[in-house]
Amino acid sequence: MGNPRVAPFVKWAGGKRQLLSQIKERMPEIYNNYYEPFVGGGAVTFELLPANAVINDINKALINTYRQICEAPEIFLKAVNKFDEEMWEDGRKYYYFIREHYNDKLMKAEYDVELAALFVFINKHCFNGLYRVNGKGLFNVPYNNSRRASVDKKAIMEVSEYLKGVTIIDGDFEVACKDAKKGDFLFLDSPYAPLNPTSFESYTKEGFDIESHKRLANLFDELTARGCYCMLTNHNTDLINKLYGNKGYNIDVVSVRRMINSDASGRVGEEVIICNY
Repeated sequence: MGNPRVAPFVKWAGGKRQLLSQIKERMPEIYNNYYEPFVGGGAVTFELLPANAVINDINKALINTYRQICEAPEIFLKAVNKFDEEMWEDGRKYYYFIREHYNDKLMKAEYDVELAALFVFINKHCFNGLYRVNGKGLFNVPYNNSRRASVDKKAIMEVSEYLKGVTIIDGDFEVACKDAKKGDFLFLDSPYAPLNPTSFESYTKEGFDIESHKRLANLFDELTARGCYCMLTNHNTDLINKLYGNKGYNIDVVSVRRMINSDASGRVGEEVIICNY
């Protein structure tokens, strides 16, 4: 499959757009079902457009947005365009007003089409498209001084059409993979292991700590035993190499640009692409 109009509708930290060619050249030629348990902005899913896909993320607000775009694209577009059109002359003050409204709905667990529209608006108007929450689960990323439109209508309608054939779930990555069988392909792009081992920062209040990385490595081994094709990406760190090295997996080191870094000299780094086939 392939449709250049289907593209991520949010910017996402750790997104894989720059690695798409490297990922595609390492994929199995033939596979059955496709699983992406850490879908994030969906760069890989929207590039591949697999026919039988299961996408998952633990971020309920993100997955709510996928569902609303899938099920009610016109209502979603009307809501997000309204936020764009009503933007005050003082964009900064308006952004923080919208962010407070978003957090209020988040605390009330109001996962509806308005929350989806708020989610996309703040993603397009926050610093670097970063999704970060504090200890209470409140979104706290500052304004990026942008007044640009939040969405492209035609792109949203194309995404909606594709998502109608996708299974969309939110929850733990292990649960998302429970039905994966021999011949299925899983792309595993978890939150990054920290370059500094003492600094684990979460993009959801649940976090993704060292134990989570160990659990993911165990799942990778289990999926391998099931006969699944697995590809995993992460920073090239001692932790990741310790978890996946010496098991017969193919580990390729690739250079990447790191977009979310205030120091330009820190924007070049290494990632690994690990395959069990």
